[in-house]
Amino acid sequence: MVKIVVTGIGLVSALGGSLENSWQNLIAGKSGIRLHQPFPQLAPIPLGLIAQQPSELTMLTQMVVASALQDSGLVAPLADCAVVIGSSRSHQASWEMLARQMYNANNFPVSSFGNWLDILPHMNAIAAARQIGASGIVLAPMAACATGIWSIAQAAMLIQTGQCQQAIAGAVEAPITPLTLAGFQQMGALAKTGAYPFDLHREGLVLGEGAAVFVLESAEFAKQRQAKVYGEILGFGLTNDAYHSNSPEPEGKSAIAAIKQCLERSCLLPTDIDYIHAHGTATQLNDQMESIVIQRMFPQGVAVSSTKGSTGHTLGASGALGVAFSLMALRHQILPPCVGLQQPEFDLDIVTAARLSRIRQVLCLSFGFGGQNAAIALAR
Repeated sequence: MVKIVVTGIGLVSALGGSLENSWQNLIAGKSGIRLHQPFPQLAPIPLGLIAQQPSELTMLTQMVVASALQDSGLVAPLADCAVVIGSSRSHQASWEMLARQMYNANNFPVSSFGNWLDILPHMNAIAAARQIGASGIVLAPMAACATGIWSIAQAAMLIQTGQCQQAIAGAVEAPITPLTLAGFQQMGALAKTGAYPFDLHREGLVLGEGAAVFVLESAEFAKQRQAKVYGEILGFGLTNDAYHSNSPEPEGKSAIAAIKQCLERSCLLPTDIDYIHAHGTATQLNDQMESIVIQRMFPQGVAVSSTKGSTGHTLGASGALGVAFSLMALRHQILPPCVGLQQPEFDLDIVTAARLSRIRQVLCLSFGFGGQNAAIALAR
């Protein structure tokens, strides 16, 4: 089996404009969540904004792709590099703007649509391919909040099957739009003061924007060009509940199946995992289901944390951010804290303050609406 390594990371989040800034703020126990009112028709609400106003998808993508390439020491054009960049919302903000214009105008001319082809969901990945001069495979996965890990898994499969030696993979999300906020509010899923994963008094999720993109290479290719390596991708598991449009299956049966699949492909036992980067959305249902799964599958004492109390929930990008923070944990041998947790509801070894630890293998989890489950195992 071809060994896959990560040689570059680009990340932007509410915690900071770069991977290093976000990591330093995370281990210091800081949060990028603040009270904002980006839309006058909606009340102020806690959000994980990168700047004072909602970011634009294309700008975020360009930023993280350029950062990942620079970090890996690669220079465009990269004609043979695959591109796998997903998003759960993609250009939704542009479509909402278009819908508002149509709604407000009695006679909306067709010419007002502009070049609407540029805002189809897959066009963001194609724009990234143009940015790096890639003319090979381009994929644009959409798997709700599991999109980030799905993207990395798909890129790893392309390298493993010999379709390319290098891939740029990850997810980008700019979900702070009136419709997204109103929708989650209608569901009763939004927090009123902040994100408190696994806390007894958790209120729900806090929407955040962000992106994380990785340069993946075969270990042989990375060695040839003497690239620095963050870590190895050992394996992954991808399943679906086929249960409900937005509630997880209460017993976590197919979430367990995804984790088992991931461990088997990675040639690991549950006892080999030193740290679990949990999905931890701070919603009632997710944290309960995820806790049941971890308690059933892993020995007491495995370190667990969710970083959404710091970044907010970046939906499709959340798994990619989790992988970036997991790789930094492996590199620095530091467990990142579960910021926002005050009073744990569940009997888990949740990391409440950053601490040094011997970390060899890490598991990163994502569980998305519609029952999308993803798990990925990483190693030093």
